[in-house]
Amino acid sequence: MNTIIEPFRIKTVEPIRMTSVAERENILCDAGYNLFSIASRDVLIDLLTDSGTGAMSTKQWAAIMQGDESYAGSPSFKRFEAAVQNLFPFTHIIPTHQGRAAEAILFSIMGGAGRHIPSNTHFDTTRGNVEATGAEAHDLVIEEGKDPQNQHPFKGNMDVNRLDEFLLEYKGKVPCVMLTVTNNAGGGQPVSLENIRATRAIAKKHGLPFIIDACRFAENAWFIKLREPGQQDRSITDIVRDMFEGADGMTMSAKKDAFANIGGWLALNDSELAEKARTRLILTEGFPTYGGLAGRDLEAIAQGLAEIVDEDYLRYRVAVNEYIGRRLEDMDVPIVKPVGGHAVFIDARAFLPHIEPLHYPGQSLACEMYRVSGVRACEIGTVMFGRKPDGSEHPAAMDLVRLAIPRRTYTQSHADYMLERIADIARNKDKLRGMRITWEPPAMRHFTAKFEMMAD
Repeated sequence: MNTIIEPFRIKTVEPIRMTSVAERENILCDAGYNLFSIASRDVLIDLLTDSGTGAMSTKQWAAIMQGDESYAGSPSFKRFEAAVQNLFPFTHIIPTHQGRAAEAILFSIMGGAGRHIPSNTHFDTTRGNVEATGAEAHDLVIEEGKDPQNQHPFKGNMDVNRLDEFLLEYKGKVPCVMLTVTNNAGGGQPVSLENIRATRAIAKKHGLPFIIDACRFAENAWFIKLREPGQQDRSITDIVRDMFEGADGMTMSAKKDAFANIGGWLALNDSELAEKARTRLILTEGFPTYGGLAGRDLEAIAQGLAEIVDEDYLRYRVAVNEYIGRRLEDMDVPIVKPVGGHAVFIDARAFLPHIEPLHYPGQSLACEMYRVSGVRACEIGTVMFGRKPDGSEHPAAMDLVRLAIPRRTYTQSHADYMLERIADIARNKDKLRGMRITWEPPAMRHFTAKFEMMAD
């Protein structure tokens, strides 16, 4: 198709408050140039994240009315559990209020000082929850995944040879092997089915649990169907089941590939580990059958899991990002290639070579996008990943600006408006300045840090 057709109709709308450049300049200044600190009513198009920002379907809203809010024994949990186990081969399904809560519970048990946890690339909350226990998070993505221009079809793949060496190097100090699908920090890049199986085999060889961070599992399955030999005629459901075959557990944010506004879960097969997790859950989240969620939210997740594997939706989802990516390339704006599943990532370091990484080119570009257009995007680079646990700061592997597309929320005209404004920025990009941090918290600084523009 030359024209992208949304595979849904819009039945409810939310008005957008239009703002001027002058208004947005004042808003940016008042927010300390941190886009997380801007009120959503002051944002025209919000691409800060695709987490929990999607539009739910009529069937999801109908399912919400079935929500049973009993403290224990709710039938909503049973429907939620059945929906999860329809796709994923895990015995113990432990709901949480969102994905980072599942990570916090998992690493409160498996983490700790002196421990080392490898993944293809840990995202921010995963890394934060690992490091909060005193453990160290390690990224072992393939070399192609570090090159924004490389066209490798599965740039999220784990470097399995390096993983094998890593597990020998840190023998006795590694509690599990993680794998993130898709690889968000690396540009939303997928992991091949072959690589998932190879990573699992290395974990088993060393006698370690294999845990998948699965929040964008359906998008990853779609890329497997499109790009991996022998997968083209298979259903998304079957591919998903193969992705998780033999895994020992998963963490999940249902705010991504379950079309929910809140929720997540930790799934495990080890009964002893699951019992420890449930004990922690009761202390921090809630009873094991609701885990900090209302019954209505469990119902919405259950229905969302049935909808996310729809191929018409996934085809549309990826086509939107490819359209945005092609338009950006046409205007010589460098992006991470190939385009990922949930977002388009602008290579801010290549786009603004006059701003050095420790002056945060990604943050500078994201702020300029908001000033010019009212579009809120997210820096994925040295602000997010540059500070190390010992307090030192180093350039991240890449400095990116993520345009995360909420599910079923915006139309092509919203994308066209954004692209027109980015073209305006591209014509004046040499005028953009670097930034410095004036205040930052001890952890997860990108959420609350304050910035200022550097002098010319």
